[in-house]
Amino acid sequence: MFYLRGCGRWVAASFTKQQFPLVRLSSDSAAPRTPHFDVIVIGGGHAGTEAATAAARCGSRTLLLTHRVDTIGQMSCNPSFGGIGKGHLMREVDALDGLCSRICDQSGVHYKVLNRRKGPAVWGLRAQIDRKLYKQNMQKEILNTPLLTVQEGAVEDLILTEPEPEHTGKCRVSGVVLVDGSTVYAESVILTTGTFLRGMIVIGLEMHPAGRLGDQPSIGLAQTLEKLGFVVGRLKTGTPPRIAKDSINFSILNKQTPDNPSVPFSFTNETVWIKPEDQLPCYLTHTNPKVDEIVLKNLHLNSHVKETTRGPRYCPSIESKVLRFPNRLHQVWLEPEGMDSDLIYPQGLSMTLPAELQEKMITCIRGLEKAKVIQPGYGVQYDYLDPRQITPSLETHLVQRLFFAGQINGTTGYEEAAAQTESCPVARLECSDMISQVQAILLPQPSLVAGTAGMHHNTQGVIAGINASLRVSRKPPFVVSRTEGYIGVLIDDLTTLGTSEPYRMFTSRVEFRLSLRPDNADIRLTLRGYKDAGCVSQQRYERACWMKSSLEEGISVLKSIEFSSSKWKNLIPEVSISTSRSLPVRALDVLKYEEVDMDSLAKAVPEPLKKYTKCRELAERLKIEATYESVLFHQLQEIKGVQQDEALQLPKDIDYLTIRDVSLSHEVREKLHFSRPQTIGAASRIPGVTPAAIINLLRFVKTTQQRQAAMNESLKTDQCLRDADRLQERQL
Repeated sequence: MFYLRGCGRWVAASFTKQQFPLVRLSSDSAAPRTPHFDVIVIGGGHAGTEAATAAARCGSRTLLLTHRVDTIGQMSCNPSFGGIGKGHLMREVDALDGLCSRICDQSGVHYKVLNRRKGPAVWGLRAQIDRKLYKQNMQKEILNTPLLTVQEGAVEDLILTEPEPEHTGKCRVSGVVLVDGSTVYAESVILTTGTFLRGMIVIGLEMHPAGRLGDQPSIGLAQTLEKLGFVVGRLKTGTPPRIAKDSINFSILNKQTPDNPSVPFSFTNETVWIKPEDQLPCYLTHTNPKVDEIVLKNLHLNSHVKETTRGPRYCPSIESKVLRFPNRLHQVWLEPEGMDSDLIYPQGLSMTLPAELQEKMITCIRGLEKAKVIQPGYGVQYDYLDPRQITPSLETHLVQRLFFAGQINGTTGYEEAAAQTESCPVARLECSDMISQVQAILLPQPSLVAGTAGMHHNTQGVIAGINASLRVSRKPPFVVSRTEGYIGVLIDDLTTLGTSEPYRMFTSRVEFRLSLRPDNADIRLTLRGYKDAGCVSQQRYERACWMKSSLEEGISVLKSIEFSSSKWKNLIPEVSISTSRSLPVRALDVLKYEEVDMDSLAKAVPEPLKKYTKCRELAERLKIEATYESVLFHQLQEIKGVQQDEALQLPKDIDYLTIRDVSLSHEVREKLHFSRPQTIGAASRIPGVTPAAIINLLRFVKTTQQRQAAMNESLKTDQCLRDADRLQERQL
């Protein structure tokens, strides 16, 4: 007979588009078999979906556990992707064949590149997203991914077994226990729990245990992690109210139009799904002294602001901004939530005041005098685990084969608390029954919205999924260093420095940002992802190889073409080149001028440059390569120096608290023991680890390597002597 497992609804992604319940075949007399997968991913938000599909792309049989399948792809509070720093992360996730960039190119309503006034190394690709379209496209992708199974269910506990002797850790994870008591086994487990670990929702003075409105927090799992010895912290975040679109006076506000042409996020797309003229605009307004007055007079009604829990520094609530920066006007961007949505998202107005005060504040702002609040803003407080307890592969030090990704590691973001509805506006609600009334109006039935805000989570999800799969096949971990990508900077910052507030990526955190640009993420990561991780498709790999060889060939050709400056001036009159230069000038140097591009160069020198203008992306990338040519040479030398430090591996089994062969202070020993850096470079970035300690560690590593090399040589010599003795015996 066919046995349908009763521990939740199963959905099996297969090679066909039609979906069937997952059934397990057994004989009439046999007991049902316990499900077993290579990788289990807990949580269906941004980190979870990226982790699950990455593991499946690597060839692992993967299970994605989420509360509700039909809410996979439901977007976070901010219906947007990318930005300065985060746009780089999106490109890098796409270079590893991740989902979010491709889905955004199919779902955006407003595409714009930020930071255009600066160089292309720090441009930030950003898009406003249609919530409904994104959800549809993400579900289609997830439910049709080969080797990926999706199950509805909540995880209550972890199954732990004896550790593997060749790896560090007190135990090994081998599966999960669901809330109904059933078990699912796996070789690796990834936690992407978002704000659900002992989550608490706050509106005014009211606090309600929940991971999101209408959903219970994860208590059992949080207790298990604490008992295992993980250091747990507490963070908070929030979301702004939603405003009815037809109640806003847009005519008096500053209008922001999308770029023309729109720049896609994914390297596989030449353009986005929608023409620039069909995209929706955004609008800018500002707060005023009346807003400050309402905040300051009602601090006693806002427990979220008064709490000692750390909130986001770079995306704070309006209450925090008023307190930190008094007597200032703050930007409020009015952003659309979809092509056919009646809601506007007021970015910059995250707040947790009682609903009646939120409405009063909103109507004080220019353009919003008659605004109608559809959903009030609220705050969320939740547990996170100190990220210094994970390795650069995102596997935990304490529990083997257990990986963390997303907000559990302390990065910014927020899972949306309620499925958006197009009707039933929220009236002026009393603080005492706020939670229940918001649930009644916005959630006809409990809704789990699977989605976290911020590219930080997608990034970690991809890396965790890849490494969980590699761990199953006992292959070396896939680690991106600080010299290879923004992904490496993000993970290195978390694992060496930790965080006491929600971490956010900026270009200023990156030492080698001239080399780690959005345009060259495929050259930096796609080739590695294909060869070292197996997470990249053959088609994407071949495209990256073609682009790499085309760029190298184009740069070589541009270097080979040389004319006098006066001839260049005649060929391209608009170029501001000095005709007094005596030495010949290369075409590559002419391309560096702002007013010159590949099209103008090809008109001046049709052969052999014309063919490089046929692909718009190639022509633009050649221009960028020319712009940074001179400074990149020096930066590459610096990168080599850093890579030498990173190449000096520290022993994984080193006990910093008891080792006698190296002189270290007690404080340094404790910091190294807690963070467990894998290289000398990582150890040098830990706060409190002194230069003297690094020098002593360096001596220890070199001495250890010399001893190991001598031992290996001795063993090799002994083996040669034994082989010679055996040969002599056979001859005799």
